[in-house]
Amino acid sequence: MESVDLKAIKQYLLNLQDNICAQLEAVDGGRFVEDSWQRDEGGGGRSRVLENGSVIEKGGVNFSHVFGTQLPPSATAHRPELAGRHWQAMGVSLVIHPRNPYAPTSHANVRFFVAEKEGEEPVWWFGGGFDLTPYYGDESDVRDWHRTAQEACQPFGDDIYPRFKSWCDEYFFLKHRGEARGVGGLFFDDYNAGGFEASFALMRSIGNAYIEAYKPILQRRKDTPYGERERQFQLYRRGRYVEFNLVFDRGTLFGLQSGGRTESILMSLPPLVSWRYDWQPEPGSAEAELYEKYLPARDWL
Repeated sequence: MESVDLKAIKQYLLNLQDNICAQLEAVDGGRFVEDSWQRDEGGGGRSRVLENGSVIEKGGVNFSHVFGTQLPPSATAHRPELAGRHWQAMGVSLVIHPRNPYAPTSHANVRFFVAEKEGEEPVWWFGGGFDLTPYYGDESDVRDWHRTAQEACQPFGDDIYPRFKSWCDEYFFLKHRGEARGVGGLFFDDYNAGGFEASFALMRSIGNAYIEAYKPILQRRKDTPYGERERQFQLYRRGRYVEFNLVFDRGTLFGLQSGGRTESILMSLPPLVSWRYDWQPEPGSAEAELYEKYLPARDWL
């Protein structure tokens, strides 16, 4: 059986965190503050947060490598064969909430998981992806985002992008609202097709593509003029982000149930948010366009 190179994965993830932070700092002009932490049961990580920047109102880019002997229910519910195995999980997870309502929020995550038991083959997989959450849609932004996602997947087969794109549309959907969180991107999990080297290469390609896709959009939109109306709509739509992360997100649930560091897990939440009772966008408005044109799943290419 092809061996799993944990050292190579960890080094790639640490370098990825460094690169993404450096490129976002170049756009914002501020600096991420690093906070290293240890987990009682095993492992730890380094969290990096940038708050109150000129462009990024709040952003977090986290690396973690944790391990233990007992998996949380969020893991064994999907894979009951993992019960009783020692496990390790490592990854980079990030969320960027820009200040300007015309600059979309973005999320990315790439991760590796392995569960082992003496006398049995290890069970391992990669997962992750990236998705975009605009408040005011721009068709060129969304097309560029999906084009970069498609190019990252193309070397691994014609079926990868459409499959991961559909998976993303299905995953980042607020069932209780009947609407998407944003305009999607890529999502994959439990991936080990073609063996370790091929799967690791796919994860790297997707991880590297995130900042290539997001940085140009952020640079284009960060200085767009806006007023209080746009700001209030941004805060309202951020509420959907909070609802998804606290109710549905598997990474959030796994982190909290496995005794992860709460501050790092919940860094994905925006600094300011609002909920309004039964609010509806004005027909024909730019706010209504988000719901009508951008949130419904579609082929952006």
